[in-house]
Amino acid sequence: MSLKNEYLLSVYETVKKRNGNEPEFLQAVEEVLSSLEPVVERRPEIQEKGIVERLVEPERMIQFRVPWVDDNGKTQVNRAFRVEFNSAIGPYKGGLRLHPTVNASVIKFLGFEQIFKNALTSLPMGGGKGGSDFDPKGKSDGEIMRFCQSFMTELYRHIGPDTDVPAGDIGVGGREIGFMFGQYKRLTNTFTGVLTGKGLEYGGSLFRTQATGYGLCYYTQEMLKHLCNTSFEGKTVVVSGSGNVAIYAAQKAMELGAKVVALSDSSGYVYDKDGIKLDVVKQIKEVERARISEYANRVSGAEYFDNCRNIWSIPCDVALPCATQNELDEEAAKTLIKNGVMCVAEGANMPCTQEAVAQWIENKIPFGPGKAANAGGVACSGLEMSQNSMRYSWTFEEVDEKIHGIMKNIFANGYAASKEYGFDGNMVIGSNIAGFSKVCDAMLAQGIV
Repeated sequence: MSLKNEYLLSVYETVKKRNGNEPEFLQAVEEVLSSLEPVVERRPEIQEKGIVERLVEPERMIQFRVPWVDDNGKTQVNRAFRVEFNSAIGPYKGGLRLHPTVNASVIKFLGFEQIFKNALTSLPMGGGKGGSDFDPKGKSDGEIMRFCQSFMTELYRHIGPDTDVPAGDIGVGGREIGFMFGQYKRLTNTFTGVLTGKGLEYGGSLFRTQATGYGLCYYTQEMLKHLCNTSFEGKTVVVSGSGNVAIYAAQKAMELGAKVVALSDSSGYVYDKDGIKLDVVKQIKEVERARISEYANRVSGAEYFDNCRNIWSIPCDVALPCATQNELDEEAAKTLIKNGVMCVAEGANMPCTQEAVAQWIENKIPFGPGKAANAGGVACSGLEMSQNSMRYSWTFEEVDEKIHGIMKNIFANGYAASKEYGFDGNMVIGSNIAGFSKVCDAMLAQGIV
């Protein structure tokens, strides 16, 4: 534990006592609080008004059961959550995750991170997150529809376009959002922008599929420019994952002149020394929904390896972890550094362990934390909310331009905060301070609520 400030240490100890069985949440809180010491010491009103005590406690945590009937006529029951963490700067905003690992700790960690990520976009969005331990893999369309309808039959009571606007996340794509939106509309008799990530036919935004991956590369390009005096041009890149974020991060990195040599999924990873062929990956993952191992069967010279975590043994200039939390540990970080990595940015939520992050900072490797680097997705969701409110839509190019500008500003604001507080180039501290400062000012203005 690196906290030295007595106030922040006491807050963390209280959080630890109350949430001792929630490791992911505690990890996220510790990471943020460790960055805030210089701000707390400069601004005594933060302690006087209990800002941090209020910030680490969700405004609302909802847990409910989701009963549904499978194709064999058997009743199944899953557990679901929605955490509405902080609404100081806007309606709660954050995705819905459907995955067997979902529990209260994971949802709270994601919701807590979302507060600062949303603040960094400069769009009026608070922080929230939700999901269920339902596993969509291997389920029929009918089973997924029945689950989503049952899930929304409870969730609809707690959300709304000016209250809480969920989006997609792991396991929740256009199909699932469509089923949930249809049930919300049916239950409330309203057609509103209550969910983002919707289909283009009913209020969705062009560019949503590409937003997180493209945004990650726009942010990384700023890091390379300002912290490494270079660009993606001619660089070798390793990207973990093979979902939307990974695929479109790889696509944009290639457009910016890089060669992407590896992708992964939960079963293992593929290495293609000549550069990943994205048309093949898209066919396998987006059309066939097959395993990434199939890539090696279709592309001459490509190799498949079991154990997806070993992807970080491949030498590269830029590492973009885009799979899941804590996928890149201290040992992997040391291997990447030994092999000459010059820049790391998170496309997933907290994919680097605290020990790995310590390695980046200790060895002065420019590092973009997820709350900043992967904010392109939620920024696009915020723009979709704006379009829904206006009953209007922008073109793909217009949204791309807006996201590019937002990501450049996220880097600029985090970099400026890092310099202002004496941590020049430390984007973890800079991003946390920039996001926290905006939320803090709004909370101070609104009184003790």
